[in-house]
Amino acid sequence: MNSLAQRVDESSPREVLQRPDTQAGFTCRNSILSEFAVLGFEVGYSLENPNALVLWEAQFGDFSNGAQIIIDQFISSGEDKWLRQSGICLLLPHGYDGQGAEHSSCRLERFLQMVDEDPHHVPNMSKDERKQIQMCNWQVVNCTTPANYFHVLRRQIHRDFRKPLVVISPKNLLRHKNCISTLEDMGPGTMFHRVFDETDSSIKENPKEVKSLVFCSGQIYYELLSEREKRERNDIAIVRLEQIAPFAFDRVAEVCNSYSNAEVVWAQQEPKNMGAFSYISPRIETATREINGSEKRARYVGRPVSAAPATGMGKVHQKEYQDIMDGVFGKVE
Repeated sequence: MNSLAQRVDESSPREVLQRPDTQAGFTCRNSILSEFAVLGFEVGYSLENPNALVLWEAQFGDFSNGAQIIIDQFISSGEDKWLRQSGICLLLPHGYDGQGAEHSSCRLERFLQMVDEDPHHVPNMSKDERKQIQMCNWQVVNCTTPANYFHVLRRQIHRDFRKPLVVISPKNLLRHKNCISTLEDMGPGTMFHRVFDETDSSIKENPKEVKSLVFCSGQIYYELLSEREKRERNDIAIVRLEQIAPFAFDRVAEVCNSYSNAEVVWAQQEPKNMGAFSYISPRIETATREINGSEKRARYVGRPVSAAPATGMGKVHQKEYQDIMDGVFGKVE
């Protein structure tokens, strides 16, 4: 961050003028260690300059705690109170890697609790008439590919309306060998995917053989994928929710209908009283009941309820991780 900011500061006016007209400007600045003050400034900037892609990144996602007043008072409810739309983007690293309670969770559940979407009502989901995001107060995403991350930022600025965007993004996917995209994935005709279906063709082409349909979001997908390969299981389908809110009722119902014989599972890294489980659970029931005509309930797999977001002990973290894998795939005798 420091070196990049220095390069921006030291670029001469002549160098700036020689840049192509099609090249957008980029400004990177270090800020004082006051999340409340800096995020407040960025929200104001997004209101005054709605054509700029304004991103505020917390070093760790839980640093958003220091900006909670701005999030509660202005970002989540600003449009409802003052009819002012903001396109502010919150980039919040979030993922369980054994780093302890203060470096694991951006408190995803708090953002989802403030989503003003009725869990028991399916809005108009037809592609040409869908206004789900326009009617919602903000978006919460957890992208698992570089291309999908690119597309969610691109659509944020290309729309003719503005909505806050909360990006839950694990740090370890920056260097994960399987978390890759090609240039073609970002080229013409490509777009953001709210849901990624099962990618293994041998599983997808035999949906009736699938015993468990596992929904998840973010970093845990790659952990489940690795475990499935290790155990050589081809009867478990893994589906990623890239856009958690607003909820993709149509896509979730479609996937559940495809694997009609399968038990539905929600797998997460967070404790049961945190994360996305309480948000997605009633919506899966609504989607399958109202769209498919056959209600499905998701079985929970994740960490047990806890007051702290994560343990600070490596052995406990590893034990909890193994319990999640066993909860999805069954214990190995």
